[in-house]
Amino acid sequence: MDMTDIFQNHRPRLLALAYRLLGSRADAEDVVQDAWLRWTGADTAAILDPEAWLVTATTRLGLDRLRAATRQRLDYVGPWLPEPLHIAAELPPVPDPAQVHAVAEEVSLAFLTLLEQLGPEERAAFLLKEAFGHDYAGIAELLGHSEANCRQLVHRARKRLQEGRPRFAADATQHRRLLARFMEASQRGDSAAIHALLHANARLLSDGGGVVTAALRPLLGAERIARLFWAIARRGGSHPARLGSVNGEPAILRFDGDRLHSVTTIEIDGGRIARIYSVLNPHKLRALVTAGDVGASLQ
Repeated sequence: MDMTDIFQNHRPRLLALAYRLLGSRADAEDVVQDAWLRWTGADTAAILDPEAWLVTATTRLGLDRLRAATRQRLDYVGPWLPEPLHIAAELPPVPDPAQVHAVAEEVSLAFLTLLEQLGPEERAAFLLKEAFGHDYAGIAELLGHSEANCRQLVHRARKRLQEGRPRFAADATQHRRLLARFMEASQRGDSAAIHALLHANARLLSDGGGVVTAALRPLLGAERIARLFWAIARRGGSHPARLGSVNGEPAILRFDGDRLHSVTTIEIDGGRIARIYSVLNPHKLRALVTAGDVGASLQ
């Protein structure tokens, strides 16, 4: 294969790595483009393992961008949530338990938001080990640390992430049922029904980025969240909604006319909704689905 074919063959893996590092499709695509530019300027005849070279270049470029993004997100207006990678205007097929776990571990909004707790090198080490199966020797060489230090980075990351996960995960059928009931209740503004669906210590994160109206701080507690949706419906602020998918997991898609207004996913703990993640920032939803794009998805 020539240089272009080699790169294109590895591009999906590079984009997957960059997206998990950054939580932003736009930034991930920029990093992969920068990796391509470096690849075209490299002496490929001297590169014994193209995949390792490309993964190394992408990781280092991603880390540089992640460090800059971490500083920028300190000034972000309101909670920051990941930019969806895939949105479809229909529910995905019901997966088997192994697939549910894979989605939760890789690209769900909940998991990507949890990754924000990690420092850049912790995040990179964890993803390279857990999501991409690299050994510690390779991670150490890539990050410029000792193997022992990389083991510690991954260990700390695992521990911090485990503390933030639900204790009792829902199966796919229960997840969809609770999501559908939450969508219907929130559209009606039925505060009692919403309250019954929520964990007492439920948490709502809504990302408007200062561009559209959204809560500037996480909203805590079932009663406060239920009251918010009651108030929105009472003011006539509810938008038409349908079930679809975001990054392969069931989601609520709301529309303003034909424009996608927001996407919402949930996290279940103990049979109730424990976390609600709503992306409203239009810059994170541009050029995705519209109300008429049944089955459309961002590839």
